[in-house]
Amino acid sequence: MSRMAVAGLAGAYAPASVGRQFAAWASEPEGGLWLLIVTTLLARLLFAWALGLGVDESYMVAAGRHLALGYFDHPPAAWWMAWGAAHLFGSEAPMVVRLPFILMFAGTTWLMYQLTACLYGACAGLWAAALLNAAPVFGLTTGSWVLPDGPLMFFLLAGIYCLVRALRAEQADPRRTTMGWWLGAGLGAGLALFSKYTAVLSLAGVFLYLLSAPRARRVLARPGPWLALLVACLVFAPVIAWNAAHGWASFAFQAGRAGGHKLHPFGPLTALAGESLFLLPWIWLPLCWAGFAAWRWPETDEDRLLVWLALVPIMLFELVSLRDHVLFHWAAPGYLALFPLLGRLVARYRRENWAVRAWLAGNAAMVVLGALLVGTEVRFNWLPDVGEHFALGRDPDIQALNWTSVANGLRARGLLAGNNVLVAATRWHDAGKIDYALRGSVPVLCLGHDPREYGLLNPGRVSNGARVVIVAPRETLAAVRRAYRGLFDSLVAVQPAMLRHDGRAAMQVPIFVGTDLHWPRKGG
Repeated sequence: MSRMAVAGLAGAYAPASVGRQFAAWASEPEGGLWLLIVTTLLARLLFAWALGLGVDESYMVAAGRHLALGYFDHPPAAWWMAWGAAHLFGSEAPMVVRLPFILMFAGTTWLMYQLTACLYGACAGLWAAALLNAAPVFGLTTGSWVLPDGPLMFFLLAGIYCLVRALRAEQADPRRTTMGWWLGAGLGAGLALFSKYTAVLSLAGVFLYLLSAPRARRVLARPGPWLALLVACLVFAPVIAWNAAHGWASFAFQAGRAGGHKLHPFGPLTALAGESLFLLPWIWLPLCWAGFAAWRWPETDEDRLLVWLALVPIMLFELVSLRDHVLFHWAAPGYLALFPLLGRLVARYRRENWAVRAWLAGNAAMVVLGALLVGTEVRFNWLPDVGEHFALGRDPDIQALNWTSVANGLRARGLLAGNNVLVAATRWHDAGKIDYALRGSVPVLCLGHDPREYGLLNPGRVSNGARVVIVAPRETLAAVRRAYRGLFDSLVAVQPAMLRHDGRAAMQVPIFVGTDLHWPRKGG
């Protein structure tokens, strides 16, 4: 080999040259996308390691230890994912059960890029994906927690992407076979329904778009959309069958959450304010503007599709908030559909407008700093070291703490010893916390009027005559006796347990022991 060739190879692989090649690759939309996916995935793994399971997460992991085609609160996709991870790795550690959701959100980021790039170009796709990760309700909770929203967002985006490809192909050449894309759209829709019932609102948005858009309306005369609907129904059919076998429990529960009878005139304003906080107000407002602009001055047919997908969930929950309390993340699928529109605006104005660039940098810095502060505080409890001491029960991180210290305290005092011992809580979320901490070693009941999934589990867990250890935060002996004395021959208070946060006392948990349980035959 000549000296010139050797010198050329050395120059090509010199650190500076590699650095320039990497910078050039990362500056391209696809390179930037993979850099975004890898860095955010690693950050979510650290975040999952730092936080204990939240209230809903503990409940889903613990109550979902039995595999079923349906569950009281939601369809089974998220429950199955946590169950599968726990059995695959032989552990219910927070990082383990969260791992499928973290990996799935990496796929959601990729799908957001693909959808937006298909609609508005690669640069728009990169910024839509980046901003999706910057919104806490997506990038932090949906992206890493054991919740139905993780698979919901992934499958919604997959279905929308296939729908867009099917519609474009049909409109370009009606004679062209597009059944593959329609099958993909139906499968995505069915799996979204298999994740969370609110996916039906996105399907309604698609239907309204097809009815209202003249070019798209012609597609309804072809078999593709109806085939997609049939596939979605077939995928969702097991959930319907499970509900039919369980007295329509899950459908009735979710429908009842929107059945308030008292008028709340400021409910919609409260809901919008909460949604803006979950998205961050400086992301929420541009999202809303992008949606309004696409509705008022649409540039493509797909603009209206995205607006309909957004409008149905957001407006429905605004109406529900007039009559009942809504959780602010319920409308998240609607906002999901607006990110491609926002990505287009950012790609269009980023280079010419310094304010847009500063806004993007500020979003990134805010998310990194916020996640770092929350993660390190929950993991290491450093706030008391800088002078912020909290009274028992006032620690702001309580919901993110595992109840391992409470379970260990019960074991150390011999309260769980014996063959006919149960543990109970008076609220479903407390039952989930203690059940997760006990790792399935002792059956757990929920005695309260709203047991959720524990109401379906109770009949197989109850043994009359059992001794029951009741873990009841915020309860007194008088209140527990008044509510549950008919279930036991005797009911006494014992020394409370202590929930600890990195070794410090965080909350005192009252403990009561009931002897000779008399459980109603109807079972919960």
